[in-house]
Amino acid sequence: MSGLKEYYNSHIRGAMQEKYGYTNSMLVPKLLKVVISMGIAEASKDKNAVQDCIKELSVISGQKPQLMKARQSISNFKLREGQTIGLKVTLRGERMYDFMLRWSHVICPRIRDFRGLPSKCDGRGNYSVGIDDQQIFPEINLDEVKRTQGMNITFVTSATNDEECVELLRLMGMPFKDKPVSVATAA
Repeated sequence: MSGLKEYYNSHIRGAMQEKYGYTNSMLVPKLLKVVISMGIAEASKDKNAVQDCIKELSVISGQKPQLMKARQSISNFKLREGQTIGLKVTLRGERMYDFMLRWSHVICPRIRDFRGLPSKCDGRGNYSVGIDDQQIFPEINLDEVKRTQGMNITFVTSATNDEECVELLRLMGMPFKDKPVSVATAA
């Protein structure tokens, strides 16, 4: 079992249940999945650039990304139906917890001028963050990077509101601007 999952089961569940007064332990929010997506519309004209993006995203996530294709043609954007416009990876289970641990303790401190992440969710208990350079990931070989590529990372939780989502992610080690982590870090 992942170290973060053990830490969630032993410490975070109890802390969340005590803070919010859940009567049933199944009501305690948990991390459901992590979705990493990358838009490659500009790179789609060059097959080598698409293959580089696929390779980098698979190294970052540990699994092969899914190709996202355009559903309809839009002439103003020079977009044709069936053209590859993005990549997506959905992490669940042990890979999700491993990525969350790496994100909180290794990747975020490598972001240039990092002062913490904003604690603003989408209103339904999901937290999204966008990064503009894939080179902050230590798995990427910097000598092989031909161009910078941004990506979006979404942490999907079972929380019903933003406050519970932010508190869950903060207890799991997410470095937010507003308040420091209140429980010892896992690992």
